[in-house]
Amino acid sequence: MKEQDKQAGNPNQQITVDNVKLAIEQLVFYSTKQGLITSYDIDYTRNRLLELFQLDEAIQDPVEEGAIPALPLILNTLISYGYEIGLIPENTVTYRDLLDARIMGLVLARPSEVIRSFRETEAAQGISAATDSFYKLSVDSNYIRMDRVAENVYWRKDTPFGEMEITINLSKPEKNPKEIAAAKLLPPPIYPKCQLCRENVGYAGRLNHPARQNLRVIPLTLNGESWFFQYSPYVYYNEHSIVFHHDHVPMKLTRSTFKRLFDFVGQFPHYFIGSNADLPIVGGSILTHDHFQAGRHVFPLEKAPEVKAFKHPRYTSVNLSPVKWPLSVLRLSSSSPEELLDAANELYEAWKIYSKPELDILAFSTGQGGERIPHNTVTPLVRRRPNGDYEIDIVLRNNRTSEEHPEGIFHAHREMHHLKKENIGLIEVMGLAILPGRLKQELTGIAQILAGDHNLYTQVKEGAVPELATHAAWIDELVHNYGTGLESGKAEEILREEVGGKFAEILGQAGVFKQTDEGQEALHEFLNRCGYKKSS
Repeated sequence: MKEQDKQAGNPNQQITVDNVKLAIEQLVFYSTKQGLITSYDIDYTRNRLLELFQLDEAIQDPVEEGAIPALPLILNTLISYGYEIGLIPENTVTYRDLLDARIMGLVLARPSEVIRSFRETEAAQGISAATDSFYKLSVDSNYIRMDRVAENVYWRKDTPFGEMEITINLSKPEKNPKEIAAAKLLPPPIYPKCQLCRENVGYAGRLNHPARQNLRVIPLTLNGESWFFQYSPYVYYNEHSIVFHHDHVPMKLTRSTFKRLFDFVGQFPHYFIGSNADLPIVGGSILTHDHFQAGRHVFPLEKAPEVKAFKHPRYTSVNLSPVKWPLSVLRLSSSSPEELLDAANELYEAWKIYSKPELDILAFSTGQGGERIPHNTVTPLVRRRPNGDYEIDIVLRNNRTSEEHPEGIFHAHREMHHLKKENIGLIEVMGLAILPGRLKQELTGIAQILAGDHNLYTQVKEGAVPELATHAAWIDELVHNYGTGLESGKAEEILREEVGGKFAEILGQAGVFKQTDEGQEALHEFLNRCGYKKSS
């Protein structure tokens, strides 16, 4: 193996041609057993792999099932050899991932075959069985890297609003500085236009765009339009799915958005679906391509209690309740999706023009050119109840900024940025914190200080530990509250509690109507203005 960039593979592994031939046979066996290919595809698939690795012959002895290693080990052998023969220019995680997807694309059925299998399973066994099978395929094809997902750090935190879920995300690989610098030199992407476009299916990828040869998608019809359904490769929660528009069109919340969400849970009643808000700061990371996120997971928000009941004289089947949650959430439910759609859209339209200056809520401001800039939007999410009723949570959002809070008035404030400064998107809104991977090592360092590493604490105070510099004020606070004589396990437990508490605070900062008497009175005033009255 070449000396440079050994960090991505096993530096002690000696790859021979016989090793590679054996790995090819093991991969063919694995693919057949997992149902990625059938027995009729074995010779064809083997030959395609031999061609990729520039080999003329396969091994003659059949492999035994008990001798098949885990898929990551098989791929590690093949990718390391691929680097040896020049299939990738560098042995980094990014380039290895590009070859990984290329290999798995050779042992996966064509998109039309996957779609046909999904529809056949749906017709014979129901939609839940169809998604089960499709999710399994996404895992078995290594599109969803479960070996990386398993590295995520996860815990729960009790708060006044219920139990929050906290994760430190390690499943999404980070580029090294050399790759980041090289990616900046590349021209802006033209094809595919973004990572959500349908043209990603089968795409080979490049340094600044992931390979997707092992991606498969299922076509859907929502509100009479063409959409697609796929799983997220990073699975932040169970069966984390992405539903995206056929065309590269920007996100824009309208009545049609709600109709698409209702249509989806009509077809997938075992899944929830939600949309990020459509404005900067309070929206998702990709606003240029209309999409939703879905899945099979009960989030903390869904379990949060409803506070009071409201009714509207024109929407007699609709029940509305504010939810006890740090953000401002209105929960509407009905057995009639049509009536619920009308009620939800009317509430959304009323919120878009609502202002309450004393609470910093302004619906519009004036731009430098005199244009009217909107600030109010919503984060909607829809699910089915066990009795079949439709339920929508409408989370009220506002993206104004100020001198005091230039990143956003209803956004994580600066004192929280050492933990989370990214947008509070749909997943966080529902009570699942997605924290950056850097925090794993940083929290380990802080735990060492609380457990008595005085030298490290001194270095932090002197600014000699860059990765802990952003936490300096928080570390001082923790030392003041807990001292530096904790056992290591207790220090880690305290940090998990502290981080969870701060996440709940961040959600509260994003709430437009605060969980105070003044805030809740203003929320009820808004509902009264919309025609809702407390039910007896």
